[in-house]
Amino acid sequence: MDIISQLQEQVNLIAHLTFNTIGTLQRDAPPNRLSPNYPEPPTHPTEEEEGTIFSEQPKLMSSTLVKAAKQFDALVAVLPISESGEEEQLKRITELQAENDAIGQELQKQLEAAEKELNLVQELFRQASDNCLNLKKPDDN
Repeated sequence: MDIISQLQEQVNLIAHLTFNTIGTLQRDAPPNRLSPNYPEPPTHPTEEEEGTIFSEQPKLMSSTLVKAAKQFDALVAVLPISESGEEEQLKRITELQAENDAIGQELQKQLEAAEKELNLVQELFRQASDNCLNLKKPDDN
């Protein structure tokens, strides 16, 4: 897998972890009173009832998120540094596009030749099938 694909996968992982971490924190956080004018919030199930320790969960999730971010940073650090200027990069892009166009034209020619050959083979097969059918004598039943 190339480095760009790895970076994209890592970005997707970070987004996934962030989404799940925030969702879990919203879901499991104990309620707080917003103002003395509001009634007391409903009670939250105790940690023993849920079977999880809420205070440990954010630490684990944040640690996983930090590891993913560090892995992303490591991947970015591996990226090659371009020593050429923008003009050289644009020139290289133009060269690659010209090469791509030339290869594309060659492939198009090969495709057209293959289609012609396919049509010829199909016509020969049709003729052979017709000849086989014409040679077969009808049953006299």
